[in-house]
Amino acid sequence: MSTPPSRTKPREVFIQGVTSAGRTFRPSDWAERLAGAMASFRPGGVQKGIGAHIGYSPYCVPTTLGNVKCVVVNEALRDIEPMAWDFVMNFARDNDLQVLDACLLPDPPSAR
Repeated sequence: MSTPPSRTKPREVFIQGVTSAGRTFRPSDWAERLAGAMASFRPGGVQKGIGAHIGYSPYCVPTTLGNVKCVVVNEALRDIEPMAWDFVMNFARDNDLQVLDACLLPDPPSAR
């Protein structure tokens, strides 16, 4: 029996492409590959039809912070598919990547 989704806002975990020793993780497209592997985990389940495979899941998104490749993993993924959550967290652990709890803030509105 699965646990009900939490009522609080899910946290976001940032997997950074830097090892605990400070080395840049390779290959350089690791974030896109990891997020691509998680692309089918979406609200409403797997999408069908032409172009359904294009795009990332909102629960696992590649990004760059400064000059560091990252993957932002929303904790809601744990409720949707615990094995997918375990996969991304084990990927980070197995590759000795830095993991941070954080909140990605939207860009401030530009003054025109």
